[in-house]
Order: sequence, then structure tokens, then C-alpha cells
Amino acid sequence: MAAGRRKREDESVRSLIRMSNGKSYALTLPIDVVREFGWEKRQKLELSIDSKKKRITISDWEGK
Repeated sequence: MAAGRRKREDESVRSLIRMSNGKSYALTLPIDVVREFGWEKRQKLELSIDSKKKRITISDWEGK
């Protein structure tokens, strides 16, 4: 197995990455999920944050 690759059953486990600007973080998504939702490069997405439950929900922005 190549370095950095995870087993198929672990694909939902992701690492939080600090961006080079030092002010932002990123999280990668599996390509299968991006394709399933029909998302494209640079598409606007909306984050709904539930601080109490420590959850983030990602959805299409749809020009709201």
C-alpha cells in the first residue's frame, strides 16, 4: 500500500490540514462523494455549524 493511503473501510477518516496562509484549515472529501453530489471545482458550499453537538453539515449554496 502506498504511503498516505488508507484501507477502503477507513475512507471516512480524514485529517484536518492547515493551509499555507496559516489562517485556514481544509478537509479533503472522497472523490466518490463529490461525484455523487455533483459538486464541481470552486463550487460554493454552505456550512451549517452545530457547536453544541460539534457537527458541521455541508450543502450546496444554491445562490441563497
